[in-house]
Amino acid sequence: MMTASPLLSLPGAVAGDGADAPVAAHYGSFNLEQRTLASGEGFVDLSHRDVLRIAGPDRLTWLHSLTSQAFEGLAPGVWTSALILSPQGHVEHFFSGVDDGSSFLAWTEPGAGEALVAYLERMKFWSDVTVTAEPSQASVWRPSQGYSFVPRESLETYAAAAGPACGFWAFEALRIERGEPRFGVDTDARTIPNEVGWVPGSEETVGPEYAVHLDKGCYRGQETVARVHTLGRPPRRLVLLHLDGSENRLPAAGSELVFGEETVAKSVGFVGSSARHHELGPIALGLVKRNVPVEAQLVVDGMPVAQEVLVDPEIGLHIRPLR
Repeated sequence: MMTASPLLSLPGAVAGDGADAPVAAHYGSFNLEQRTLASGEGFVDLSHRDVLRIAGPDRLTWLHSLTSQAFEGLAPGVWTSALILSPQGHVEHFFSGVDDGSSFLAWTEPGAGEALVAYLERMKFWSDVTVTAEPSQASVWRPSQGYSFVPRESLETYAAAAGPACGFWAFEALRIERGEPRFGVDTDARTIPNEVGWVPGSEETVGPEYAVHLDKGCYRGQETVARVHTLGRPPRRLVLLHLDGSENRLPAAGSELVFGEETVAKSVGFVGSSARHHELGPIALGLVKRNVPVEAQLVVDGMPVAQEVLVDPEIGLHIRPLR
């Protein structure tokens, strides 16, 4: 189990729940904390995320051959994200990180690190690489610089310099607004990258929010990604959901999205992350079938929700800026 963050001792800190329990959900006012982050100030403690280190002279060419991302020639200090796919193109692992010239340090979602390290260990073969869990490093996020790592033992010193501290709920609300999916929450075992906006619009469109590079050699699952990118029409699409605010609750992750009248209603997808946004009200990310009309009102857990298009149902590309 992940050790609780030392920043839970800060004034007003209230712990999160579930996988996010080791960090603060908020420090007294998640609305004020959202505004702080939206203004470009503050930071978020993400030290509950699993961190791993990939070292060795072959690390970049090895990662290039295994993942959806281009690692060959990756310059130190350039943040990048990557996926490991099944042969059918389904997302099995996600990680995001940065190389320092001698090793690649990456975070993945809480609880996902052990399986990722185990998979990478199995794939080493004769490559000169080492893969290790790195619990001594903690992930943090700032509006001005995105993700970074700090030594876990230095978190309190970092907080004093980078503050004010803002909670995970504020971070989640802004992430959902950006349309940035969270692996394992906004995705399921059938998700392909084209459905959730991880594929850039062109070879020139790059950035840490995109986990697929369109101009690189073969990797497992590439055929599916390339086919959908070329032909369009992904099976499902990520949407931003605006929830009816009349009820003081949010849907649980995994809740069924329903379309149609009560007598002929049918399941068309599921809700992933949800949050209360300081301007938009209650919002969520959902994954819905491509043929659901973009203007259709849906229902989740008895609450009506309106869609805002994030991934175009015909071409399978994110049509809103992620940040």
